[in-house]
Amino acid sequence: MPLLFLLLFIAMPIIEIAVFIQAGDLIGLWPTLGIVIVTGVAGTILLRTQGYGVVGRIRARMEEGQPPLFEMFEGLCIFAAGLLLLTPGFVTDSIGFLLFLPPLRRLIAVSIASRVKVHVRASASAGPGQGPHGGPRRGPDGGGPVIDGEYETVDPDREQLR
Repeated sequence: MPLLFLLLFIAMPIIEIAVFIQAGDLIGLWPTLGIVIVTGVAGTILLRTQGYGVVGRIRARMEEGQPPLFEMFEGLCIFAAGLLLLTPGFVTDSIGFLLFLPPLRRLIAVSIASRVKVHVRASASAGPGQGPHGGPRRGPDGGGPVIDGEYETVDPDREQLR
C-alpha cells in the first residue's frame, strides 16, 4: 500500500502536467487558467453547501441515538472532494466533482462496508470495559454501564488549612 501511494504521488503531478499542456494547446493558456480558477471557486461553494448538509444530518442521527457512520463517511468524501477541487488540475478536479455526487459516495460506502464487516467479525473481541459479547460491561444489578476510574476523597476541613 505505501508503494501505491508513492506511485500515486509521483504519477499524479506528471499526469496533471500532461493534461495542462494538452488543454493549453487545445484551448489556450488563459481559458485553461480560467477553468482551473472556476473549478476552485465551484469546489469551495460545493464544499460549503454539502458540508453544512452533512453536519445537519450528523446532528439529526445523533439526536435519534443512532451512530452517524454513513454521514461521517460522506463528510470525509466531501472534505476530500474539496481538497481535490482546490488542487490545480483537471484530473483531480474530475475526481473531486465525482465525490460530490451522493450516489457515488453511497456506492463507495457500501463497497467499503461490505469489506469492513468481514474483517470486524473476524477480529472482534472484548476489550477493557467491555462485556463478553463486546457490549459495555454492566453493573451487578444489570443497570448502566460500568465506568472504570480513579478518585480521591477530599476533606473540606483539611483543604481550608492549606
